[in-house]
This record gives sequence, structure tokens and C-alpha cells, in this order.
Amino acid sequence: MADSETQTEEREDTAYDLDSGMVSDVLAAVAEGDAARVTGLLDPLHPADIADILEQIGEVERRALIDLWSGEIDGEILSELEETVREEVIDYLPAHVLAEAVRELDSDDVVDLLEDLEAPQQEMILDALEDADRAAIEQSLTYPEYSAGRLMQREVVTTPEHWTVGETIDFLRTRDALPDEFYHVILVDPRHRPTGYVTLGKLLATKRSTKLVDIAEDSFRTIGVLEEEGDVAYAFNQYHLISAPVIDDDERLVGVITIDDAMAVLDEEHEEDILRLAGVGDESLSDRVFETAKLRFVWLFVNLLTAIFASIVIGMFSDTIETFVALAVLMPIVASMGGNAGTQSMTVAVRSIATRDLTVRNSWRVIRREIAVGAINGFGFGLIMAVVAGVWFGIPMLSVVIAIAMVLTLIAAALGGIVIPIVLDRFGVDPALASGPFVTTVTDVVGFFAFLGLAASMLL
Repeated sequence: MADSETQTEEREDTAYDLDSGMVSDVLAAVAEGDAARVTGLLDPLHPADIADILEQIGEVERRALIDLWSGEIDGEILSELEETVREEVIDYLPAHVLAEAVRELDSDDVVDLLEDLEAPQQEMILDALEDADRAAIEQSLTYPEYSAGRLMQREVVTTPEHWTVGETIDFLRTRDALPDEFYHVILVDPRHRPTGYVTLGKLLATKRSTKLVDIAEDSFRTIGVLEEEGDVAYAFNQYHLISAPVIDDDERLVGVITIDDAMAVLDEEHEEDILRLAGVGDESLSDRVFETAKLRFVWLFVNLLTAIFASIVIGMFSDTIETFVALAVLMPIVASMGGNAGTQSMTVAVRSIATRDLTVRNSWRVIRREIAVGAINGFGFGLIMAVVAGVWFGIPMLSVVIAIAMVLTLIAAALGGIVIPIVLDRFGVDPALASGPFVTTVTDVVGFFAFLGLAASMLL
């Protein structure tokens, strides 16, 4: 029974993974220069899976694959690629293939493609667009990075607010082109200002004579073109939106944001928070060695400075450590427990700030909660370490010292882990990026100072 459950879980974990033999088969076909076989292997795959293959193989093999299969690479594949690989692939593609690939994309995907590219590559893609599409894309690029104007797509389905269901359905059937994916028909007034929207499901399930305003959704909200995309994603998540019209300063409709783009922003922000908490930054597996080393160097250097500061504190008590060698054995335990407790509080704080659950209004309550948690854990682990130290070294006062130090360290770690992200956020500094070194410094300095200071006063 247990074996069958394990096998089921394994199948579920790998249900959507790329077939492990697929990459090997593609590489073998590329090595043989067999374009027909490459096409046969890649054609049935989803664009996301093809993008995965391009990202998993080396630069030389990727170039050879594109030479054999370049005519089949479309806009969806390009939009799925990581930024570094995407730039490389665009450089390899023939101009006519790139032009055809870009024409297939919605405007928001083209903007997403362009904003990470260098100027020559941007110009190459813009030249491939029709004049009207190029003007719309260039307009979107004038909006600030990470704004709703960059996130929205220009392809919008609108109808006058006084129309009926029947008029709307007839209109949709006669339109030459509709967006590949849309969820609402947006109602606009004579000045092209959005006044509501109707879902496609309700449109198709309602009698033709019904006016659109009578079946408009209560969830209707508009988004300013300059709103930050993080705020947009929060609104989608908070109010369970499927799509939302974007308006300019005159409240006129300029585009629409759909849930897939909003959720992509949330995923990116979560990923950034995780990477920044580790001091990694915007990094991917496809980055070159020197670029990766440069991204990691800054925060490693900051950690080095904080470690030196903690070492200075230890140096202040060198005589005490020489007298009681047991202190050197127990110091790493105090520091490790403080560091882990601080990281726990910091992670909860950074996540709560990102989701806006931690605010000025409830910050004091959360701080008191974390102090209480730190105190309870401190007493518990202090008691455990008192017993361990007493049995290990046979010095009763050493047990008292490490017990008190453990309590003080875990309280300081919990307090620093919650307060430091709050303070950084209040001063406009990303807490996910900057909290780690500060919390580490607080826990190390307080832990060493409390442990060694107590030892110096109680044991000597």
C-alpha cells in the first residue's frame, strides 16, 4: 500500500515535467544535422517545453538547433524563454523569422519582449511590426517600467453601454479579429470611458433583448495607467478580478490587464523576494559565470563586514575565552540558534509586508507576538542547553550563563527579525533585499555579547 502511494506521488510530481529522454533525443538529432527529426520531436511540444529545452542545452548546441529549426520558432516560444537565453536566440534568428514571430504576439507580450533587450534588438523587432502596431508598442514603452501601462495589452473588446446582448453578439461575429484571449466585453460611454463590463459566459446565457448594463459585473474596477504593477497584482488577488480596464489621466480606456499577466507579476515578486532574502538578486541558471559571481559578490562582502564586526565583539572577551575553553565550544550554538530564529521572524515579516498583512496599524501587536515567541523558545532551549552544558562540562554556573544567553539571544533575534524589515520598509528600502545582513549582525552581536559578557561577569 505504501509503495503504491509513493509511486502515485512520484507520478504526480513528474506529471508535467519534460521527458528526461527528450533533451537527449533532440541533442542527438542536432548532432546528426537531421532537421526532419528535430522537427518531429519538437512540433508536438508546448512552447513552454520547447523553451525549457533551449534553456537546458549549451550555447553551441542551442545555436545548432536554431540553425536547423529556426523557421519554426514563434512568438510564444520567445515569450517563454528566460531573458538571457531570449536575447541570444533573437540574435541567431533570421530577420524574416523574427518578424513573423513578433507579429503573432499580443501587444503586452511584445512590450515584455522588448523591455529587456538592447536598443539594436528593440529596433529590429519594431521594424518588423506594422505602423499602427509599432505606434501602440512605442506608446506603451513610454510608460514607467513596472507600471500598468507596460503590463496592459491594447487589444480590447468594447461596446457602447446602451447596447443589448443581441447587438453585442452580432458585432462580435462580424469583427475581423478578436483577441486570442479575453474574458469581458467592456462597456464605454461616448467619451470612451469604461463604465462596466460583462463576462462572456453571462453574455451567451442571457436573452438577446437584455441590455448590457443590466448584466454588468459588480466586480468592475479600473486601473490607472501609471499604477505600479505590484499594486495591480495585489488588486487582482484581493478582489478576485479576471480582467480590468486601464485608463489614462482623462479616464479614457487605453488597454486591459488580464489575470494571467497579474499572476505572472505576483510570481515574479515572490521569486525576487526569495532570491533577495538569500542575497542573490536577479539571477538565473542560464547566466554566465562572471555575471553570477558579480551579482553575489556585493552581499557576500556585506556579510563579511558583519562577520568582522561580530569577531570584534568576540575579541573583546579573548581573556575570558582563554580561561574557559568551553565558551569557544558553546559559542557557535548560541550564534546558530539566534541566526535561525532571526531568519524565521524576518521571513514572516518580509512576506507579510509584501502581502500587506503587516501594516503600521498592527505592527505593535505583531512585534509583541514575536517577542513572546522568542521568549518562550528561549526559555525552552535555554533549559535544554543548561542541562547539556552541565553534563558536558560539569560547571553549574556555565549552565546558568548559557541558559540566560539563549533567552536574550532568541528574544533579540525575534525582535530584530520583525523590526528591521518594518523600519527598512518605512524608509523605502526593500526589506527582502536589505534585511538579511542587518538581522544577522543583530543576532550575532547580541548573542556573543550576552554569552561572553555573562561568562565574564559570572565565571571569572
